[in-house]
Amino acid sequence: MNVRLYIWQRSTAALMLPLILVHLALIFYATGKGLKAEDILARTRGSIAWASFYGIFVMAAAIHSAIGIRSILIEWLCLSTRQANLLAVSLGAALLVLGFRAIAAVVLHG
Repeated sequence: MNVRLYIWQRSTAALMLPLILVHLALIFYATGKGLKAEDILARTRGSIAWASFYGIFVMAAAIHSAIGIRSILIEWLCLSTRQANLLAVSLGAALLVLGFRAIAAVVLHG
């Protein structure tokens, strides 16, 4: 694997670890308190902090997964580097779009 891609994938993994832990802690907190979707949406509506938190999460996940799928496409499906790059970038872009739409739905429109 390209050294830069290796560093990017490891960096995004390191970035995502605390984000995942916070996300899971929030899930346990919300379910433990019996919060319903309406309650959670009321708390996240208009929050720049939550939009930023999940925006970073979405970007890191999109980059991380695109690099990972690129490697899988090359190693397992024997695609050319060019084909794998195209598919991986497409997946990363789709994840970015879907992730930011989800953030907008929860934070902006709640």
